[in-house]
Amino acid sequence: MSLSSIDRVLLLLLAGNLVAFVLFWLDKKAARNGDWRIPERTLLLATAFGALGGWMAQQILRHKTRKQPFATWLGLILCFYVLILLAAAAHFIWGRSGY
Repeated sequence: MSLSSIDRVLLLLLAGNLVAFVLFWLDKKAARNGDWRIPERTLLLATAFGALGGWMAQQILRHKTRKQPFATWLGLILCFYVLILLAAAAHFIWGRSGY
C-alpha cells in the first residue's frame, strides 16, 4: 500500500507536532528535577516544524508561558505556521479545481 502525497505531508506534520510536544515535556520535566535543560532555541526550532504541538505543550504543561521573549516568538511562529497551513489547504481545495 502506497501513501499519497497528502498522506505523507500529514504524517510529517503529525511527527513534527509530536516531537515539539515531547521536547517541551522533557524540558518541563528537567526544570522540575533541576536537570540539564533543552535550549530555548531548540524548542523554538521544533516549534517551527510542529507549532501546534509546541503551543499545546506550552498551554497544557504550563511551561514557558510567561518567559519573554520566548512566548512572543512561539506565538509568532504559531501564527506563521497556521497561515502556511491555511494557504496549503486553500491551494489543495481551490488550486486543483481551476478557480
